[in-house]
Amino acid sequence: MPSTIRDVARHAGVSIATVSRVMRASGDVRPDTRDRVMAAAAELRYTPSQLGRQLAERRYAANGIVFPDLSGPYYAEVVLGYEAVAAELRRSVLILATHGREHPEVAVREMAGRCDGLVVLQRTVPDQVVEELAADGARVVLVARPPIDTDSVGIDSVSAENRGAAVELAEHLLGQGCRRIAFVGDPDVSPDVQERWRGVQDAVRESSSDAEVELIPVDALTEEVGQRVAAEAVRSGELPDAYVCANDELALGLLAELRRADVDVPGRVCVTGWDDVMAARYAGLTTVRQPMRELGATAARLLDELITGSRTHPRHEVLPTELVVRTTTHPRKVAP
Repeated sequence: MPSTIRDVARHAGVSIATVSRVMRASGDVRPDTRDRVMAAAAELRYTPSQLGRQLAERRYAANGIVFPDLSGPYYAEVVLGYEAVAAELRRSVLILATHGREHPEVAVREMAGRCDGLVVLQRTVPDQVVEELAADGARVVLVARPPIDTDSVGIDSVSAENRGAAVELAEHLLGQGCRRIAFVGDPDVSPDVQERWRGVQDAVRESSSDAEVELIPVDALTEEVGQRVAAEAVRSGELPDAYVCANDELALGLLAELRRADVDVPGRVCVTGWDDVMAARYAGLTTVRQPMRELGATAARLLDELITGSRTHPRHEVLPTELVVRTTTHPRKVAP
C-alpha cells in the first residue's frame, strides 16, 4: 500500500500540515524540519497526491458537495441554498451521493481533484479522509458535522443548533403532561440526531417529575419507517405519551399511521418532528425549524472565502433553530 501524508508526518514527528507545506513549498518551515520531512518522504517512497498537484497548477469554476443521500426534503433544501450562492459566484456545482458506494472515500477524493473546493455533509467519509484532503490543499467545509480543529489542521464547519432546541422541545412535552417519551432515530448515524437525543435526555433527567425517555433506533429517517414504528406500537398496545422524531419525515409517517388507527393525537399521544418542512405545516406538526437553505448558503460563502484566499483561519458557524408548537402537541387532554 502506498505511503500517505499521515505516514510521513508520523515518521518525521511533525503535523500533516507541515508535511503539506514542505511538499508544496509554501509557508515558513525551518530548514532542519524540511530536511527531516524530505528524508522521511524518501525513506517511505512517498509522492504527493495527484490532488495536490492539480490544486497547485490550476483552478476550476466548480464547487463540489457531498451528501450521504439525495432523497428527502432536508437535502433538497440544503442544495437549493448552496446552489443559489454558487450561482451568484458564477460557479457550477458537482453533487456526489455516497449512499450505496462501496468505497465512498475514493469517489470523494476524485471529486476533490475536479473542483476548487468541497462541502461535506454529515459522516459521509471518516475524519481522517477529510484531514488528508485538507492537508493536500483541498478547501473543505463541513455541514451538520462536528468541527475538525486540531494542531494539524483546522477545517471550516457550519451546523444548526440542536441540543438547546431539543431541551426546549422536551420541556414543552413535559409541560403538556407527557411522562413516557419515545425518541425515534439513530444517534450513532448522525451527529445532529445524537445532539437531539442528548438534549431530550437532559431535559427529562433534570425535570422534577417521574418522566422517562426511551430510544427507538431505526434504520432510516423516512415516512415508511415512521409508519412502521406507529403500527408496531398500536399492535402491541404500548403507546408512549409522546414521540420525538429525529426529523419531520419520520413524524409525518408516524402521525399518518396513528390517525389511520384512530389514535387521538394529541389527546392520547403527542407527536413532534424536526426541520419544519412544508408538509409539516399543513399537517399541524409540532417541530423544530432549522434554516436548511441557510446551511447550504453559509457553506457556499465559507468555501468561497477559502478559494479566493480572503480568509485563512477556520470558522465554525452555528445557526439558530426555533421550536414551533402546533396541534400535534397542544392542547393535550391529560387524564386525571
